[in-house]
Parts: sequence; structure tokens; C-alpha cells
Amino acid sequence: MPHVLLAALLVASSTATAQTPVPDGGTPAAAPQESAPAEAPPPAPAAPAAASNDGAVSREELEQRLEATRQELREDIRAQTATQAVANNSDWQEEWTEEKRKLELFTLDGYLRVRPTLFYKFDLNKLPLASGTPSGRQFWTRSPRTSAERTQAGANMRFRLDPSFNVSEDVRVKVQVDALDNILLGSNPDSAYSADGRNTFTLFSENQTPGNSAVNAFKDSINVRRAYGEVTTPVGILRFGRMGSHWGVGMLRNDGNCLDCDYGDTVDRIQFVTEPFAGWYVTPMIDFNAEGLSTERANTLGEPVDLTQSDDSHSLVLAIARRDTEQQERAKLDNNQGVLNYGLYFTYRTQRYATVTETGVPFEDAAPGASVNPPAFVPRGGTLYVPDLWFKYAEKKFRIEAEIAAQLGSIDGRALTANDPTTQSLRIAQFGGVLQTEFHVIENKLHLGVELGFASGDKAPGFGNYPGRTGSGTGDNAGNTEPGDVEGRQYRCDNGGCSDNAIRNFRFNRDYRVDLILWRSILNGVTDAFYVKPGLKYSIAEGFDVFGSIIYSQAFYAESTPSSISRGLGLEADIGARYITEDGFVAGIDYGILFPLSGLKDLNLPGQELSTAHAVRGTLAIKF
Repeated sequence: MPHVLLAALLVASSTATAQTPVPDGGTPAAAPQESAPAEAPPPAPAAPAAASNDGAVSREELEQRLEATRQELREDIRAQTATQAVANNSDWQEEWTEEKRKLELFTLDGYLRVRPTLFYKFDLNKLPLASGTPSGRQFWTRSPRTSAERTQAGANMRFRLDPSFNVSEDVRVKVQVDALDNILLGSNPDSAYSADGRNTFTLFSENQTPGNSAVNAFKDSINVRRAYGEVTTPVGILRFGRMGSHWGVGMLRNDGNCLDCDYGDTVDRIQFVTEPFAGWYVTPMIDFNAEGLSTERANTLGEPVDLTQSDDSHSLVLAIARRDTEQQERAKLDNNQGVLNYGLYFTYRTQRYATVTETGVPFEDAAPGASVNPPAFVPRGGTLYVPDLWFKYAEKKFRIEAEIAAQLGSIDGRALTANDPTTQSLRIAQFGGVLQTEFHVIENKLHLGVELGFASGDKAPGFGNYPGRTGSGTGDNAGNTEPGDVEGRQYRCDNGGCSDNAIRNFRFNRDYRVDLILWRSILNGVTDAFYVKPGLKYSIAEGFDVFGSIIYSQAFYAESTPSSISRGLGLEADIGARYITEDGFVAGIDYGILFPLSGLKDLNLPGQELSTAHAVRGTLAIKF
């Protein structure tokens, strides 16, 4: 409304000037000066006015003044809208619009990264498979040639594109495409897959061939990860399609858009972002988590069909937050004001049945007399409630940010195959949280901080990051984990019933980085444990930082560890340096050393000596 009133006043002012007679022998009177936007463009040069018979400003000059005024108003509206943008560190809180670029039909963001790595003694000197732990599984893959090789080194790369097609200032389509996603450099030599037999030995390879799934690679060279539409309406933003999902600090939901991320949560979603009150954002969402049996698996042409709604898993999500935009937060901190942001992200998810086998061929397309096994359904009766609270308070000298979440619910039927009992139920009760603190000891120079994190667990053997892995149980306990197992399901059921029907291990998102070795690489995510992480960062020069941290990790229950008798997991020290230029070049080096504790020793081997693991990770990237 203020912009409309301003436009009306300017038009009225210009019209009044055009209709005001000029005194005889004088020059045209100047129009009253209006306040212009801070970065208003200069008015277009006016052609010499041809004075009319009554001395008024010519129609051509008036139109030029009006056009300049309209341009100033457009720029002012874009600037005001941009300052109201929601911080783009979460999917539902992306900017309302990037108005400064909406007149461009096509905009492109992304990055190219190359990451050299060196891992040393990541197996921690644990026993070979043959001598084995109960499940026969190790923390880390050994060299298949000889166990004497303890160093694994190489480099990988990714080229990510985030294009935006701006149909208008209010309508756009956004896409995320990965090319050569985490491809290992040197993994596609032409000699290994050449059909013409030009090179027999990889020693003579001079060329890398494009990766084609099931031909010369396990994945394609190009992957379209996300594509969604975005429409700005007078009351909010509508988004629909396949998009990233992020909330809070990224502990549970992480879109994987950071430069060093590897995974990223991608959801099929319809959502609407609205701001009913200044600084308050309300976002209802519908997620399509799993559609179950469909004609998609039969590779049919044309429109795929979801064959039954009974095996669908859908979520109703509501996010409510009080949040400042990045511009507002920066302005408050510069004025020595506090920044208080907080919010709730709540998910309700259900599933009635689950498909455990699929024929792959639509029944009506089966050949006459052909033996087609119909798909098998088992009752699931699953209900999941996921509240996730986020809080942030910052001043110029410090920042405190926290996220705490729970996953609560039940599964009426735990059957994974058609032969499993269909009446055994499970309970879900998981809790996790992160607290980050940061203190600016020397402004723009020295920063100190402490991070605390926990993920609930129980006494079930194994960590539970990969519950789909088979435990070492045999006979009636087949599939269940036993003491000493590293991974596996976190409940214990057999045909006679369930002696442990609770799933309590909360799992952090794998893109939430805690360290370089233990949680990132060896255990693949924080679960069934807590950690304490003091750290510091020092800025040597503009864009050049050095940093370091120490991470102590401990399981909640000794029974969850490979040792089954000790809770200590590891003490890790990480240091690094990062150089970032204004034009998007990023270079970094990180070094980590892990001192494994007795909780990682093999069962019944209390005298086992675990080796110290080392990691070197490099980063070369260009962001645009």
C-alpha cells in the first residue's frame, strides 16, 4: 500500500507540473522533489521539450518523467521484497523471491568440487573376517589384496547445477542436477570397458569414458535430483514437486546443499509458505513418502498408476517459526541488538499395509497361461509422530543454537516377509538433540565454542544405523543381533514373540558433520551415543581461516558397542584451514586423528590393541 500511495503522489505531482503555466519570460518551474529509493537508477535523458502555446511541459517530457518514476518504484518494491525474504537455509524458508534477478529468464548457481582423501588404519586393527566378530562384519573395508595395506587414498568430484527458469517475476521452475556425482577419479578407464580391444592393459589407458549405469559404472554420469515449481501469490509462496528438505541446524532433516555434503534429503512435496504476521512463517506441507506397488516397476510407457492406496506412506507436516531474515539479523547484530528465533516442525505419517514382494508385470499384461506371482501384502498399521523444536539466540559477542527432536509411534505388524508373523507390534520412542555455542572472543578474529549432541539408544546389540543388516542370530533368532554385533535391527522378535519390541535408537542425518573419522566415516552417523566437542576458529586474514576441535564420544549402553562391556568409543582431534575468495574459489585441507577407546574392541578380546586412525581430506572448489 505505501508503494501505491507513493506512485499516486508522484503521478499527481508530475501532472500538476505539466498543467501549471510558466510565467512570461521565465523557465518551467521544477516539480516538487520526492524522496527516491536509496539505489534508484538515474532517470532517462529527456529530449528537449517543445514548449506548448500555454507554456506547459511537453507530453513527451511528462511521459519520460513518469517512466523514470515507474522504474524507481519497481526497484524499490524489489528491494523491499528481497529484505522480507526468508533465510534460505531450509526448504520451506527459502527466499520469497530473488527479485533482483527475476527479470532474467534463466539464472544458474552451483559448484564444482574435487576432494582428495587419504585414510590410514580405518580398520582400527580389528580382526579379519575369518577370525571374526559374531556378525562377521567390520567397521571398514580392507584391501582385498592383502591386510598389510592400511592406506586408502584417491580423489572424487562433483559438478552440481542449480538452475532457475524464471517464467515471470512470480512464477519459476527450479532444478538441481548432479554430474559425475562423487565419481572416483580414474574409475572409468577406456581400456577396462573398450569394445574394440584397443587397450588390453589399464596401464595404457589415456582416457576416461562417461559412466553409464550397468554398462561401465554403478550409476549414471548425470542425475536429476530435484525439480519443483514455485509461484508467488499475494498471500505466500506455493511450491510443488521434488525438492530438498531442511530444518534447524540440519540434525534430522538436511538438504545436503553444503559444499562438503554427500547425501541430502529430497522429498516429493506440496507446500505453501505464508507470513500471517511480520517475522512469523507458517508452512503446511504434504509429503509423498512411498507409493508402494505401481506400474512404474513394470517399465510401462505413458502415465504410471499407483495400483493401490493401501500401501502408501504419506505425511502431513506443519512448520511454524519466528525467524529474522539474514538482512534483518545482520542489522540487529550491527546495532548491538539480540536476535531471537525459534520454531516447530511437526510431522504426522501413516501406512496401513506394506508390499513385501512384487511381480513386476501388470496382471492384465501377463501372457495367457503364464505363471505370475501376485504381490504379497502384510499389514503394517504404522503411525509416526515427529516433533522437532529449534531455537536460536545471538548477540554480537555470542550465539546459542539448539535443536531437539523425537520420533514417537507404533507399528502394528512388524512382518518383513510373507512368512513373518503379522500380529507382532513394535513401539517407537527416539530422542535426539544438539546444542551449539559460539563466543566471539576477538571480533572477526578468534571464535571459541562448545557443541553437545546426543542420540537415544538402548541395550540392543549394535548401533542401529543400518537396521536392515542381518545380525548374527541363528535358528529361531535368525536375523536378530547378538552381543558383539556392530550393526543390525534394534528390536528382538522371533516366531514365538518379541522379547524386545521397542526401537529407541535416534539417528542423526548423515550430512550433519560432527568429525572427520568416527561418526562421519566409520559409524556413518550419530546414534545410541553422546558427544562433547569444544573447538575454535581463528581468522588469519580476509577469507583465510584455521580451526580445530576435539570430540569425545561415548555410547549410552555398553551392550550396544562391539565390546559389550565398555561405553567409551573414541577421542578424536581435527584441525584444518580454509581459504575462500570473493569470486567463489574455495581451497581447504583437514586432518583428523582418532584414538579408539575400549568400546570399539571386539567381544571377548579385552586385551586387543586398536590402532590409531588418520584422515586427510582436501577440498578444491569453485562456487557460482
